[in-house]
Amino acid sequence: MNVSLRQLRVFVAVAESSSFSRAADALALTQPAVSRNVTDLEQAMGLQLLHRTTREVELTEAGRLLLGSVSRVLEDLDACLQEVQGLATQRKGRVKVASSPTLSAHLLPQCIARGKQQMPDVNIQLLDRIQSDVLLSVRSGEVDFGVVIDPSEKQDLDAQTIVAEPFCLVCLSSHRLARKKEVHWADLAGQPLVLLDHASGSRRLIDAALQAHGAAASVVQDVGHTATIYSMVQQGLGLSVVPRLAIPVGWGKQAATSSKSAGSAVLLSRRLVPRVQRSIMLVKRQQRELSPVAHLVWDLIAAEALNLLDE
Repeated sequence: MNVSLRQLRVFVAVAESSSFSRAADALALTQPAVSRNVTDLEQAMGLQLLHRTTREVELTEAGRLLLGSVSRVLEDLDACLQEVQGLATQRKGRVKVASSPTLSAHLLPQCIARGKQQMPDVNIQLLDRIQSDVLLSVRSGEVDFGVVIDPSEKQDLDAQTIVAEPFCLVCLSSHRLARKKEVHWADLAGQPLVLLDHASGSRRLIDAALQAHGAAASVVQDVGHTATIYSMVQQGLGLSVVPRLAIPVGWGKQAATSSKSAGSAVLLSRRLVPRVQRSIMLVKRQQRELSPVAHLVWDLIAAEALNLLDE
């Protein structure tokens, strides 16, 4: 049976007003359009629903039965639509976000804190995982969306680049490269390096940059967290290349800054040239719409990433 919602609404308006003309005025339709919708409904149902006279419109027995049931259904439908529409402005609920370790440590905490300030009734739940597992979580629907470094395979994902951040050198202040404001990638040739391991989305970019600029460095340690990198560099085990957002805020700007821990060596960050950068992306499954509250969190993370990079 091919019955439209519009036909049912028109029928109810005619039945309740007992007039085609009054129903037309209430629905902002022409009287012929109202008559056509009722006629089409009767033909689709194979029943006469209204007795038409020159003075008034009366319901048939079938029309009275239909009016009683359809009126309740339409009231329930309108209430449901209003409730769903209200979600567009609602700032309440839980949003699950997966993120790789460097982003979880250096970007997401500030995003979650800002979210608590702006949307206190929104619970942002973070899943801290290696990038490959983040992508699996997104594809399986376990999380609303993920925050990742530009993945090599993303054909089945909707992705938005939120920021492009450069890589920096981290070294001891006593190292000869620390005297430079900028360090060329080629200057890393022959140097011992402590790098993020291959589970990180950044590692393939760092390896590619070293190779592209002829920097045949020796990777002495592969580690999973930047905190481990900094401890190893402080102990003189090597230099490192890390993304800009991984530089602790207390170090200040990347051009000529330092940070001291009591009784320990001084670490410096320096720009690496030519500029090589990684793209931080928000990713979700294709053809899966985010809830309104998840959209709010998506936009918040995009804005906070830009703010952090400008600091």
